Amino acid sequence: MERSKARLVVISTAVVPLMAGGLIGCASPEFTYVRHDDGQTYFKVPVAWRKVDQEALDRAMTGQDPESAAASLRRKLVWSIAYDANTSPSAGHLLGYGTGDEPFVFARVDKLLPGQRDAISLNGMRNSVIPVTETLRAEYAQLPGYPLTGFELLADEVLQPGDGLRGVHVRFNYTVRGAGLQTFDLTSYLAGDGNQISTLLIRCSAGCYRRRAAEFDGIAQSFKVKRLTG
Repeated sequence: MERSKARLVVISTAVVPLMAGGLIGCASPEFTYVRHDDGQTYFKVPVAWRKVDQEALDRAMTGQDPESAAASLRRKLVWSIAYDANTSPSAGHLLGYGTGDEPFVFARVDKLLPGQRDAISLNGMRNSVIPVTETLRAEYAQLPGYPLTGFELLADEVLQPGDGLRGVHVRFNYTVRGAGLQTFDLTSYLAGDGNQISTLLIRCSAGCYRRRAAEFDGIAQSFKVKRLTG
């Protein structure tokens, strides 16, 4: 998994009733609640953030024509979604290009094939969207035109939230050519049965991340994976 070519890749809202002056009113919702189709992986983002066009996201993450057989197979194995705080949401904002210093959130759920289940590791989860470990960073750095340099590891912890899950939480900086210094916050969980990985990635410029750290922590902490039943 360490040497796998991980691509640079990558719902409803609740109305809260308020009591005021003896009358019950309705406040505007603060968050959009996002969940995977099986209902077991979910998180929240501010309601003002806009969903990125799915076809554009898939194309950006894979380089595949959405009508190709490879893309059709991928849709059976991979679920992904992204939300952008920019007023013009774009899959290209994952790395920080043209964002106007606005954050971006990308989530993915991967169903693992037998060979992948046998090879998965904590490092594989760290590298699930963007190279983090030294070996994979060195490998990607050899690619012509590779836009990421100046890696800085800010935090790295192993997660064991219970219910058979294990995972990682990694925060790191990269200097992105044409976009400057960006902070990435990644949480990734492997399901207890080893069949599925759920990943959430938050990105904003380093300055933006410092200013809005509490907001981003709330998004990261809202990312939950429950055991499949039945």
